[in-house]
Amino acid sequence: MPSEELQYPTKPYSKVNRYDVRATYALRTIHELVNTCPILQVSFTVPDSPFPMMLPMIGQMGSFARPSSDTGDVLELYLHGYVSSRLINLSRKNGSSNGDAENAAGPRGLPITVGASHIDGLVLSLTPNSHSYNYRSAVLFGHAEVVTDVEEKLWAMELITNSVVRDRYRNTRVPPNNAEMQSTSVLRVTIASGSAKFRSGMPSDEKADLEDAALLDRVWTGVVPVHYTFGDPMPGPYNKLEKPPAYLDEFVRESNQDAKDIAVEAATKAPKPKAKPSVD
Repeated sequence: MPSEELQYPTKPYSKVNRYDVRATYALRTIHELVNTCPILQVSFTVPDSPFPMMLPMIGQMGSFARPSSDTGDVLELYLHGYVSSRLINLSRKNGSSNGDAENAAGPRGLPITVGASHIDGLVLSLTPNSHSYNYRSAVLFGHAEVVTDVEEKLWAMELITNSVVRDRYRNTRVPPNNAEMQSTSVLRVTIASGSAKFRSGMPSDEKADLEDAALLDRVWTGVVPVHYTFGDPMPGPYNKLEKPPAYLDEFVRESNQDAKDIAVEAATKAPKPKAKPSVD
């Protein structure tokens, strides 16, 4: 654990401009947002396409070199992908983990942007223009390389699997067989910078609307908490266990309670004051 809170460097591409009082560049905050997001949006450019590409992927922050590191440390992002996907092929072409030094063009690997978003509440105000979300969002900027070391690849596959359901990896048939290893690729993303942005609290309306008694009498205002909920496990057609294992029941129960607590806390937390918006 670092002795002080580490932060990502503020770059022109990562700086939050609008309502920057809601921003943070703390590694711990950003990494925890990424690690708790079930789907990450990964954006990259393709040489023969007029549009940027975006893929929904699963991934997790971690450090193979320092596996005991926590979320406040410098970490890499590991992404799970299919061996012949366009993103994997481009990352391989832009410099896989083969021991080469950085070239003159800059860091090795495919430049990518990764987004993670959580919605914690629907903020319902007096006017449509003042409606909002309570949210937590993070963006990472980095360079992706294909992991070629078998030991690191297996470590990353366990890391990512356990991010889906805690302790799931060792409770399945492991290690992966040769066919599974050949068809699966893992990307290691070295992070250059990142930022996060939050909104919490109740609605905030204009003074003139708050002084309109008739408006206050007819419009409901407040927050509807929003949280991700897991249902009861449903057995598959060839499942032979009489009931779900304890680790799965515990994961579902604790995850649901944690998500609800976060959403309710976000609704009741005092929002940060809005700074004067700057040009995005």
